[in-house]
Amino acid sequence: MNAQLPLLLRWPAQQRFETFVAGNNGAALALVRDAATSTAAPWVFAAGPAGSGKTHLLLAACATATAAGRNAQYLSLAMLGDRGEAIRRVSIAPADAIRSLGGSDLLALDDVHAIAGDAAAEHALFDLYNRCKIEQSTLLFAATAAPAQAGIVLPDLVSRLSSCAQARLIPLDNTARRAWLRERAGARGLTLDDSVLDWLFAHHARDLSSLADLLERLDRAALAAQRRVTVPFLRAMLDRDSGVRTHENGF
Repeated sequence: MNAQLPLLLRWPAQQRFETFVAGNNGAALALVRDAATSTAAPWVFAAGPAGSGKTHLLLAACATATAAGRNAQYLSLAMLGDRGEAIRRVSIAPADAIRSLGGSDLLALDDVHAIAGDAAAEHALFDLYNRCKIEQSTLLFAATAAPAQAGIVLPDLVSRLSSCAQARLIPLDNTARRAWLRERAGARGLTLDDSVLDWLFAHHARDLSSLADLLERLDRAALAAQRRVTVPFLRAMLDRDSGVRTHENGF
């Protein structure tokens, strides 16, 4: 079963604690960092809307734990069974997948809300929670809402998840995102003027992970073309990338 699970064991370089822009989320950052580095730290349940940095923090925790010699695993529950996105879906029943987990010093479970209402998966997660307590593993959870508001039906599971340290994440506003992107671009020798940022924020995902990935691609494209970044250049790059992905997916 484990060989079939989409467990991440390599951690994206751009998703580290050092690259997490805390904004008003300093307390959440501290809680997750402590859980990654100390076996005595409380388990953490991070809640926040899409783009608030939940996945970034969980992957950063895995990377930090691995660097400290701990075994770490990350799994998005949204990728399992019929609830998964069409391109990323893995045909494993969530309950079976959850029951197969264990044996890690740190296990990060993302998108817990994806199994809300699935009685078998909720019971499996309840059992995993109890098993990890016995094994003295560290569990990190993330969802779009706190345990009591995430749609989870099993009362004992809500109680267990609510007993974790609760980290509420608030997305950065657009002003902070623009400042972050302009600063990161400047460190690469790129200049992003207001017209470029206006167009980008109107036509591209604005979560920091997506923006960091875009900046990486933009840096390579501008260097290869020996061009400064303008709206037409950015639009052409995104159109070209979109065409490549469409071709690779067979559409």
